[in-house]
Amino acid sequence: MQAIHSPCTIETFKASDGYVWRYRRYEPEGPRRGTVVCLHGIQSHGGWYGASCAYLARAGYRVDLLDRRGSGLNTEARGDARSFRRLLADIAEFLIAEHPDRPHLLGISWGSKLAITLEHFYPGLVRSIGLIAPGMCPRIGPGRGQRVTILAYRVFSPRRLFPIPLNDPALFTATPRWQAFIRDDPHALRQATARLLVESARLDIVLRRAVRSIRVPLLLMLAGKDRIIDNPRTRAMIDRCPTADRRVIEYPEAHHTLEFEEDPTPIFADLLAWLDAHRVPVTTRP
Repeated sequence: MQAIHSPCTIETFKASDGYVWRYRRYEPEGPRRGTVVCLHGIQSHGGWYGASCAYLARAGYRVDLLDRRGSGLNTEARGDARSFRRLLADIAEFLIAEHPDRPHLLGISWGSKLAITLEHFYPGLVRSIGLIAPGMCPRIGPGRGQRVTILAYRVFSPRRLFPIPLNDPALFTATPRWQAFIRDDPHALRQATARLLVESARLDIVLRRAVRSIRVPLLLMLAGKDRIIDNPRTRAMIDRCPTADRRVIEYPEAHHTLEFEEDPTPIFADLLAWLDAHRVPVTTRP
């Protein structure tokens, strides 16, 4: 099931540990103005973001929307990753191999944690970072008792699956047709292994240090009615980034998945304006 029927191709990339993961590539219409690489959230996948990718492609950007290993189109080791460093290595290896010209990096929801920590551990691979309703300061998570259980299974049975506590579509959007899409989506990730959930918590700790090393241009897009993300805490965290080029845009009536607003076109236009303001001439590779 696809959220949007957009012109894209499904490509594959082989990581250094042998895992082959898939991603969607949107080629630009006309001369290429730049490149964008997107990282999706914990439960979502590339099929959620076809409209924004097609919008940017029509404006001249090549867009690569990566499905995280174990998510979306990647059915091997469903809901699992042995460490957050492995997830970062997947992205870094891809950028080095496919985009040495330093693309713009977009982190959506949980993917924003990877975007920020990537720049911390692998500086210089991207030109700018856009954080879209970033999952850096969540309101929702496992309860204390479940956290203890997850930690225990991380040691003794790391691939034991646990529910991701985001299974109410109304948390993501107030638009009925998109709520139905999320509810019926066969590719959405409903469960994650104990070790992936622990690695997510470890990322939260690393983020406190990582944000202090971000010097590339930074865009923060927030949904005013977000029930998943704590916006004031997120703003405070981003304020600790030493970048001199920072912009914050908040959409007061929007919900968490900005893509699923009734009319997200103004949001896409703001994102495009940011990219255009930070683009450089593109050198075409053979």
